[in-house]
Amino acid sequence: MKTSAGKTWREKLEKKMQPKLVDVPDKWAARIGHGRMLVPTPLLVNDTVKKIPKGKLATINTIRDYLADTYKADMTCPLTTGIFLNIAAHVAEEDKEKGKMKVTPYWRVLKEAGKLNPKFPGGEDQQAKYLQREGFEIIQPKSDGPLFVKDYKSKIAVLK
Repeated sequence: MKTSAGKTWREKLEKKMQPKLVDVPDKWAARIGHGRMLVPTPLLVNDTVKKIPKGKLATINTIRDYLADTYKADMTCPLTTGIFLNIAAHVAEEDKEKGKMKVTPYWRVLKEAGKLNPKFPGGEDQQAKYLQREGFEIIQPKSDGPLFVKDYKSKIAVLK
């Protein structure tokens, strides 16, 4: 399926690029600090998500921390990491539609505080369904508020 940019999700995932280390832009430094920032690739984010085993979870920040540690950076770019995670999620859904059984388990990645991601394919409801199939309990503290995984901190994977 073509995206609004005219490329398929898979073409975006497999785009030829290398991870790079850059200085944190001045306009960001006041908020996230100075230092060296990793700008990952879509495949790098996708491969990191594949490391999350069934029964475990990660937050977007645990993924960013893992990548920063791996590349000896002070941090990983939050913007590109989020975009590339979304690309990986769409590719996984396309692969599922084609009958592929083993896909990147993007649904195991939560926003901070255990919150589900409304930007994933199918939104929070689909992510909740996938997580419930894997035995996670989904809660909604406020009747009109976002969905969360109960006790998510005890289920965070150690990425290697």
